[in-house]
Amino acid sequence: MTSFLDRFSASIHGVLSGFDRIRFRGTQRLLASARGLTAFLAFRSVRLTEFKDYVTAVTADIRRQVEAGAEQAGLAVAYVNDPSRSKEELAADLAKRAGRATGLRAILSAVEPCRTFFVRKNPATGHIELQNRPGKCLHYYHYWLDQTLGPCHLRLQTWFPFTLFVCVNGRDLLAGELARQGIAHRRRDNCFTWVRDLPRAQALLDTQVKLDWSAELTRLLSATHPGWSTWPGMDRPPYWSADETEWATDVMFRSRAGLSRLMPGLVEHALVGLGCADVLRFLGRPATGGVHPHFAGEAGTDLVKRPEGVRVAFRVNHNRVKFYDKQGSVLRVETTITDARDLKSYRPKEGDPAGPKAWRRLKKGVSDLPRRTQISQQSNARCLEALAAAATDRTVGELTAPVCAPEVWKGRPVRALNPLAADDQRLLRVVGRGEFLITGLRNRDVREALYGSAPADPVQAKRQSAAVTRKLRLLRAHGIIRKVARTHRYQVTATGRELITALTAACAAQPQSLRNHAPAA
Repeated sequence: MTSFLDRFSASIHGVLSGFDRIRFRGTQRLLASARGLTAFLAFRSVRLTEFKDYVTAVTADIRRQVEAGAEQAGLAVAYVNDPSRSKEELAADLAKRAGRATGLRAILSAVEPCRTFFVRKNPATGHIELQNRPGKCLHYYHYWLDQTLGPCHLRLQTWFPFTLFVCVNGRDLLAGELARQGIAHRRRDNCFTWVRDLPRAQALLDTQVKLDWSAELTRLLSATHPGWSTWPGMDRPPYWSADETEWATDVMFRSRAGLSRLMPGLVEHALVGLGCADVLRFLGRPATGGVHPHFAGEAGTDLVKRPEGVRVAFRVNHNRVKFYDKQGSVLRVETTITDARDLKSYRPKEGDPAGPKAWRRLKKGVSDLPRRTQISQQSNARCLEALAAAATDRTVGELTAPVCAPEVWKGRPVRALNPLAADDQRLLRVVGRGEFLITGLRNRDVREALYGSAPADPVQAKRQSAAVTRKLRLLRAHGIIRKVARTHRYQVTATGRELITALTAACAAQPQSLRNHAPAA
């Protein structure tokens, strides 16, 4: 994202990257599958015909423990029967009225949807069995202001398999650390618009990734439900996974005007200049030459207008990358991962830590949280780098004028470019592809994109390579690409990317839209 930050360094106060909202999920793996729960019931000598009575008794016991714990803590459990009502606001109001500033602040309960088990007949076998299906049951919400985890809440499902959810906010954790260390800052809603010591603030955000989340979440569970280890099947700490993570990169502008001038161009470029291949590339999917032929998922772009501005979201299946203006002066780029298995991690097989490593599906477990944050940061950086090309206040004519004139490069004349001619336009599109943004491009890459696979005739292949060399020399002379020192690779310059993006948008625009933007005669 250096192109974006370098171009607007005079207007930007700084950048912070780290966790926004994290939703952790705690499960007992034995109870989380129909096969495991069936084995557990057999060990407890519970017949499937007795399952409902058994679970009802277990749930009643857990509810008695929770109600007794609430009474001991001096809190009343508030039942929420309106699903549209904000539980966070209600909990904050109850805590304020009770004078609870720290520790356990409020307890709520609500009947909500969940995944649970039912005894049903299998039509194929004619026998009854446990089936995992959507259902509803009572959930308890315990709201905390924890010394380590900050403002958070733990949600307990009171019916098998007793799934736990803990919601934590990384920006809330940072605010508490900044206050404890006396670092001056300004915060609006869930973002920071100014921090006196940005390197220190970023270091504090980085420490959140290294936190022993499993231990901290288990500690919070023990503080919330001291008797959890006595519940059936809960004889060991839960398996904690990151059910959903939001990793945000906040570009803090010095003024609202600085960001408001850029947003229309960024939104237009995202909708017109970026395609599905770019969206796939943001999240690390192979998109060489376009969408990979084996990709069978969904990718697209959404535009949502909000009260405070506009949000553009790029999605690949269930994961998203979005950018929007926040609190007037903050450009937030955020990667939300809800399906970790759609991403890759270089690791050994689970259960064989000493075995060979390979690119495998990313695990949801907190052990793979560092890799998830790495993917998210790379995604945010690629998105910002792609947006940098749209951030210009110059017209297409002003951008193309320098390259439409002949040049002298290294003592030799070089012809002018004709950006609207088919051959030159195709060349610019090839070197501007998203897959070359990070690793750069080679003569072979351009040759394959322009002419297809290499011909069998070595003389013809040599001629094609020489022709591409001349084309690369032409682009270098006009400052569109530069050679990477001590390599055979080339990188598109900031000027080149700006020009290519402007031409791509202009060629895709309809005549009516161009007439609407034409200056008055």
